Amino acid sequence: MATRAPEEPPGAPLAERLRPRTLAEVIGQSHLLAPGKPLATAFHSGQPHSMILWGPPGVGKTTLARLMAEAFDAEFVALSAVFSGVKDIREAVAHAEATRARTGRRTILFVDEVHRFNKAQQDAFLPYVEGGLLTLVGATTENPSFEVNSALLSRAAVYVLQPLSGDELGQLFERACRLALPGLVFDAAARSRLIDLADGDARRLLNLLEQVGTAAANVHAETIDGAFVDQALAPGLRRFDKGGDAFYDQISALHKAVRGSSPDAALYWFCRMLDGGADPRYLARRIVRMAWEDIGLADPRAARLALDAAETYERLGSPEGELALAEAVLYLALAAKSNAAYLAYNAARRFIAADGSRPVPVHLRNAPTRLMRDLGYGKDYRHAHDEPDGYAAGETYFPDGMTTVEWYRPVARGLEIRIGEKLAQLRELDRLASRKKN
Repeated sequence: MATRAPEEPPGAPLAERLRPRTLAEVIGQSHLLAPGKPLATAFHSGQPHSMILWGPPGVGKTTLARLMAEAFDAEFVALSAVFSGVKDIREAVAHAEATRARTGRRTILFVDEVHRFNKAQQDAFLPYVEGGLLTLVGATTENPSFEVNSALLSRAAVYVLQPLSGDELGQLFERACRLALPGLVFDAAARSRLIDLADGDARRLLNLLEQVGTAAANVHAETIDGAFVDQALAPGLRRFDKGGDAFYDQISALHKAVRGSSPDAALYWFCRMLDGGADPRYLARRIVRMAWEDIGLADPRAARLALDAAETYERLGSPEGELALAEAVLYLALAAKSNAAYLAYNAARRFIAADGSRPVPVHLRNAPTRLMRDLGYGKDYRHAHDEPDGYAAGETYFPDGMTTVEWYRPVARGLEIRIGEKLAQLRELDRLASRKKN
């Protein structure tokens, strides 16, 4: 995000009044804008190229697109994929063609929320990007690998923009106060509180400052402390898109913290997601999945406890039921870990998908009728309960001709230590029975 001295009408939002006029005024994104970095090189080259700017809200995507048009003396056409359709794209193309014919200037087409365009809409401007009539600058908060057509993606560079750091937001805070709020004095607690609430989003910081400025004017306050900030601002959630990358990144972090046996980190991500507005029922489903995938038979109690926590939430709701989910997260993080059952299941599924339909061996078939018995169904089947130790040593339960496999390999953790010992004992009995048969 960047700032400039206010020039827009007084009624314009602070974020718009402080929009930058030059690249030097931009705050943040030094990995792209510092001398010798990709976007700085593009600006200085005088040769624009199509690009996708991928990053969270309030980090300067629109600002960079506008500055690019100014730097290249290009016509700037902006569309929002939320409100635009193929008709709007055609009008933009017609405008670009008229501009080229009249002035020879190129056109930069800025598409905000480009991931919201469907395939047909993206295909509509692809030929004009290929032909050079349009230089596309798309802005997205979603991973373009999933949301942008591969044909379009192959013709555009992808630049990842980062949330602003606390220091960078501090620079923006000081400049905004100097240029737009000269009559107010913020103490350290107020400054820190506003920067924390902005959560890496420059536009949000400016909007919060504007709200505080309005509240201060209403009560004729000149000194702003942390208590005044909390009183002036309605409680708000952190930046969190329930269907976007931030959502899936955080659930991934929670899952990995549980898998990595880090209870405090797991609790951090769990609470972050609640704070961001995640549905506790969704979290409950993911917690149950973690119990089966990453703890498995090393501690079968984990799955039951996760299900109990989910049921508790259904009965108590928020916020009381969230404690049960938090305790389940802690238990799972501390439980013995094994994905042996998960791996065995996936291995079996892959084998079945690639293998033929092998018939059930005759001795394993049920024989409820005389005809079936006459055909030999169930003949020579050894009932395990009638065998020593309740185990039919040397018996095989795979289809005829199929090589014996060992998909399930218990780990030496938790209950699977005992399971592994049991399997080893049974396989030794099979080996001895095979030796006697031969």
